[in-house]
Amino acid sequence: MRTALIILLGFVVWGLCLGVGRMIGARGAMGAATAIFCVVWLIVAGVNMWMGVTKAGYSFREELPIFLVIFLLPAIVAVVVKWKFL
Repeated sequence: MRTALIILLGFVVWGLCLGVGRMIGARGAMGAATAIFCVVWLIVAGVNMWMGVTKAGYSFREELPIFLVIFLLPAIVAVVVKWKFL
């Protein structure tokens, strides 16, 4: 359940980044917003992984697949939507 909530948070953060990009309105702002989202989301997913390893006691090998799902699902959707529709 926690993983699903974090992934949902990723989509919310992406939406916020797109909103800021639309408010800026400059040429290429949506592409920049998607790129900034990917960097920010990589950091957030990394912090989540670090907390799982250091605080929850999971090993790196146990947390790595969770990290990949948490990072890649919103990031791939964001990049594909940007590429196809924005």
